[in-house]
Amino acid sequence: MTRRARLAAAVLLLLVGCGTRLPAKDFAAPTGPPASGGNTASDTGVTAGQIKVGIITSLTSPLGTEVLSGPRYGALAFFQALNAAGGLHGRTVQVVTCDDGGSGIGNQDCVHQLIDHDQVFALTAGSSLDYAGASYVSGKAVPDVGGQPIGTEYDRWPHLFEIYGNSAPRDGRSVGWDGTLYQTTEVYRFFKQRLNADRAAVVAYNQAESLSYAHQIEQGLAAEGYHVLTQTVDLALPAFQAVATALSADHTQLLFDAMDTRGNTALCQALDTAGVKLAAKVTNVQNWTQTVARDYQSAPGCRAVLWATSSSRNYADTQYPAVQDFRTAMQRYYPDRQPVMSAWELEGWAAAQWLTDAMASCGAALTRACAERFMNRAQPYDAHGLLIPTDFVRRPRPSGPTRACLDVARWQDGTPAGGPGWVTQVPDMDTNCFEVPQLPYQP
Repeated sequence: MTRRARLAAAVLLLLVGCGTRLPAKDFAAPTGPPASGGNTASDTGVTAGQIKVGIITSLTSPLGTEVLSGPRYGALAFFQALNAAGGLHGRTVQVVTCDDGGSGIGNQDCVHQLIDHDQVFALTAGSSLDYAGASYVSGKAVPDVGGQPIGTEYDRWPHLFEIYGNSAPRDGRSVGWDGTLYQTTEVYRFFKQRLNADRAAVVAYNQAESLSYAHQIEQGLAAEGYHVLTQTVDLALPAFQAVATALSADHTQLLFDAMDTRGNTALCQALDTAGVKLAAKVTNVQNWTQTVARDYQSAPGCRAVLWATSSSRNYADTQYPAVQDFRTAMQRYYPDRQPVMSAWELEGWAAAQWLTDAMASCGAALTRACAERFMNRAQPYDAHGLLIPTDFVRRPRPSGPTRACLDVARWQDGTPAGGPGWVTQVPDMDTNCFEVPQLPYQP
């Protein structure tokens, strides 16, 4: 559920207009000794002293500069810290960034610029609204590691490795398994058990993508035995007060949505005005940001029950060394990002860590093929504890239940650390797991 929730949320946004130096040990490869004989110019983008890596971001898209920029900053901070700690087997990492403007044409231009002109070794931490250049990236056998699956490209093309892992064939012929993808229901199972909830509502716009995603949520809730109330509002003139009345009459406990931030905040204002009390307003990892206090300032009641789920660690949980390394580097290199900190920034750091570990496994004789052997290995990967362990082992079409885990946090205006922020609600995301069904859907 968690990665698909993010995909849909990102697409639906179209509806609206200094710290201490990090020690070298924090960037060591988990496997593979350095090759003997010294560094060589072993592949495209690799010289004796440098590795060239590309990042494509929809930075100046119609959605604004903050919506999709998080992974870029996290990855940039990682590579700056890596270089400050001595680089990788004597090589520094040069990062070349490209803003595709949120368009397919712009994305193709970025892909050609980075691959054909700049000749990067690999791509990482991508967050493109329209990854139109994906087939070219794959056709050139350029590893793309840790990108955000906003569209379905990471479910189709080989050489593309999304941040959440993927077990689909990815043979270039079709998305998923012959055009079918699968969602799991751990999010709904968690709230059913944690909050003893069995009544949920889903609110969507009268727009195709919004309604399609809302149907996925309804399907998952129904599979977990919820009574589900569905509400559809007009995109241009949403009647949120009527929705609030309906939720109150139906005794809704959990609220899910298929809307953008603008719609969510307006809905929350209507709920507060109507005095509707929810057990949880559930959002996804893309909205796991430090800007919640600002975004929901006119709806304090709704903000007080805002929960988020993900497959990655809470950026506030600095008791984990990898999270502390991330926060230290962000404070050092991007101190102005603290008020807009996001889960996507941490995942951008994790993406850069993943690519670095893949490259480090090759020693001095770095090649794309060697890095991809690391990506395709059977051993699950967790980005040094930042991600729920995952892999890219191709598996048969899903059938029957599967074990799925998730991280969960709740927004609090006053946290134990002081000030507002997200507070983790589970002992450990790696053990907060459930045996849940796998439900098919067509994207």
